[in-house]
Amino acid sequence: MNHFDIERSLESMKLLVDTREQPTGRYKKRIEQIGLPHERRKLNYGDYSCECTLPDGTIIDFSNKVVIERKMSLDEACMCYGKERKRFEREFERAKVDGCKIYLLIEDGNWEKSYNGKYRSQLNPTALTASLNAFRARYGMQLDFCKEETTAKLIHDILYRELKEYLQNMEALNSDS
Repeated sequence: MNHFDIERSLESMKLLVDTREQPTGRYKKRIEQIGLPHERRKLNYGDYSCECTLPDGTIIDFSNKVVIERKMSLDEACMCYGKERKRFEREFERAKVDGCKIYLLIEDGNWEKSYNGKYRSQLNPTALTASLNAFRARYGMQLDFCKEETTAKLIHDILYRELKEYLQNMEALNSDS
């Protein structure tokens, strides 16, 4: 693949959205702001991923390579590290086994709120921050705090950049052979 093939492949990028993402008004606005054609399908882990079509018609499904898990607040993240921890951890274990990179986006949160317990949950701030850092170390999770209005742009840009890097690495491998 050359530079033009990579650009053509990136132009064919389609957003994959897990069917468990609830189609609320916020969801619809987010999808519109991401600005990509999209398809709802069951993802093995994460809420968002992507696929693209190579010039030869081959489809690159990225849902087992890079995914984004989005939480609308620290409150929701606390549930995942508290009551729903076993389920949440199984999801990360499956991703790790598959070699999939997970980005965790937490809207309207930051480290200061995490360390100071500025959220609605009984989960101790030390337990929350320890869990966030443990998942980063254990699963290679990329953690990003963002504002709700930035989420769509981040989802688009993370997936675009990861896909572009993947395609460029494919090109480098092909030119070495």
